[in-house]
Amino acid sequence: MAFDLRDTLVVGISATALFDLSEEDQFFKKQISENPSQAVRRYREYMLERELESLSDGTGMPLMKGLLRLNRHAEADKTPLVEVVVMSRNSPETAVRVLHNVRNLGLKVSRFAFTGGESVVEYLEAFDVDLFLTTDKDDAQAVIDGGYCPAAILKDPPSEGNSSIENQVRIAFDGDAVLFDEQSELVYKRDGLQGFHKHEDQKKDEPMAEGPYASFLKKLSRLQERLPGGVEGCEVRVAIVTARNAPAEIRVVNTLRNWGVYVDEVFFLGGVKKDKVLSAFKPHIFFDDQELHLKDAAHVVPSALVPYESDSQLRAPMMTPSEGEDGST
Repeated sequence: MAFDLRDTLVVGISATALFDLSEEDQFFKKQISENPSQAVRRYREYMLERELESLSDGTGMPLMKGLLRLNRHAEADKTPLVEVVVMSRNSPETAVRVLHNVRNLGLKVSRFAFTGGESVVEYLEAFDVDLFLTTDKDDAQAVIDGGYCPAAILKDPPSEGNSSIENQVRIAFDGDAVLFDEQSELVYKRDGLQGFHKHEDQKKDEPMAEGPYASFLKKLSRLQERLPGGVEGCEVRVAIVTARNAPAEIRVVNTLRNWGVYVDEVFFLGGVKKDKVLSAFKPHIFFDDQELHLKDAAHVVPSALVPYESDSQLRAPMMTPSEGEDGST
């Protein structure tokens, strides 16, 4: 039966983001360096010998579990609230271990893409993916550059363990160059903090253009509307955690109003480190475009880097923290 997925949140996730396959990845890289012609055969043998062994959770597992739990609210005669597609460069044969672990965990995942060494990027549109999570930098960059959908590179699982709230799905976003476009960030880079504040205050009533994650935020809003309680008080809770502060804060609120989306919490930190706020919010995932913020955040919550497009001006060297509040907005 074909589903109309326009109101269904579809998340594509690589096997290495769902499970901790770092040991397997290191084995394959070692075979490539030592004996390239035999690497694939040896990797296949390695995986077949271990196909019934359990795998540890990857960084994306808490989010997938939380999202899939939402489908208990889906009406039987309507499309699911959430679909998860596990996507992997593994061959179907070497992917059996992943399939066993998905079943053993009781994850209600029915869609998979195993491409036998080829990139999974070209299949995102075929699966109607709204968000792609991976540990592969090249795949994430190709998704962003191709405009397929929002994409992120997942960091290692938090060293302090998973503290996500089980009866909710909590998602946190940075603002500029993530939800919003990169123009304000470029003003900060060019004019410093004082110039940035002046620019944003003058344009407080002018909505910002959409960034790479605006479409995902809007899809989350549609998901909230389908859940019991609507956007206010439902199980999906959304926060923006941004280094912005007054007088650059009003433009954020006005932009969200213009988009017609509801955000539960916004934190204007003004240079305060993000990790403590994130530790208190306990998101299932936090998206940011700068390693500066993710360095600490990834230790306490599942975190992901949002890559810039390859031709983005933000790839040029940024100002040092001493030239502004913390080197970013």
